[in-house]
Amino acid sequence: MTPHRSWYAKDARGWTCPPPSAGAAAFHRALPGYAPTALAEVPGLAAELGVGRLFVKDESARFDLRAFKYLGASWAGFRALAARTGYAGQASLDGLRAHLAAVRARPALVTATDGNHGRAVARTARLLGVPARVYLPQIAPGLVIDRIIAEGAHATVVDGDYDDSIAAARDDADGDPDAILIQDTSWAGYEEIPSWIVAGYETIFSELDEQLAARGLGRPSVVSVPVGVGSLAQAAVAHYRRSSLPTAGAATTRLLSVEPDTAACTLASLATGQPVSVPTGETVMNGLNCGTPSTLAWPYLAGGLDAAITVTDDEARSAIQALAGAGLDIGPSGAAALAGLRAALTGPGAGARRAALGLGAGQAEGGATTTAVCICTEGPLTA
Repeated sequence: MTPHRSWYAKDARGWTCPPPSAGAAAFHRALPGYAPTALAEVPGLAAELGVGRLFVKDESARFDLRAFKYLGASWAGFRALAARTGYAGQASLDGLRAHLAAVRARPALVTATDGNHGRAVARTARLLGVPARVYLPQIAPGLVIDRIIAEGAHATVVDGDYDDSIAAARDDADGDPDAILIQDTSWAGYEEIPSWIVAGYETIFSELDEQLAARGLGRPSVVSVPVGVGSLAQAAVAHYRRSSLPTAGAATTRLLSVEPDTAACTLASLATGQPVSVPTGETVMNGLNCGTPSTLAWPYLAGGLDAAITVTDDEARSAIQALAGAGLDIGPSGAAALAGLRAALTGPGAGARRAALGLGAGQAEGGATTTAVCICTEGPLTA
């Protein structure tokens, strides 16, 4: 049975925003174990989708955490602890750790998570020698909790959903003057630390630019990005809609957001014209199971996304299998990027959706061969 397709589209290529803040990429390159994640070309899937070339940015190999989240958590954790304790030295974890030991400061890092973000914050805290407290929704898989505890963090499962876990983390941080909330969503009055998390994700797109250039390619025609609260999509918008893009070839990339059909807060907000919360249900895409968009991300999502689509759990599972057939070991939330691109470019109504994305049969506007990129954000939970 063909699922009901929820879809939103507009041409956002004329919208611009300030460029991403600098510094995170150099910080990441100095971290132990850093290497750019692979950009894999998958010609068989390109043919299926009717695009010229299809690439997968494989974040499953990001450090040993198998997800992109450490890019944001490490940079924001560093910036927040440095600001709190007066550290003004080199932007490195080793330098900050030595400073914290010298001033005998051990502020706790507090966060809420439905998976990888919490583990990334816990890893950051462990490397800096400070405590971490992580709050998770009731449906969080046991393996996720175990991995957070293995990083040395204290994990608390709340009786509720992801939004309830955020409320618990906020209450914890508000009640402890030594705590710092490191959250990958924002609200009125809490925006600086989430902005550092978004800045950390810029490393993905900087690497992508370099990797495409090494293949003799310019900016992609379409980038498909999985969305939870929208911080990664905000980073994508900030990168491809930045006002500092060179005039030649500027604003050529279309941006597609992908969400579970059980937690499509971004699509609902785009359709409504303002941020809204939606009820969430269980999904294999647990990293995307978020009911409220980040207030910091919302202006970027509203202004800079060209399209939004929802996918089912079955479509995510099918995408996992397709990626495995291409030799890629991707988890459900990461595979959502391919599931969404496949849903947009094939099946009933695909002609209108392809047109909205500026795509013909393997061609972009102006006759250039289409280059599509899926940002596959994580490996499988069991790996």
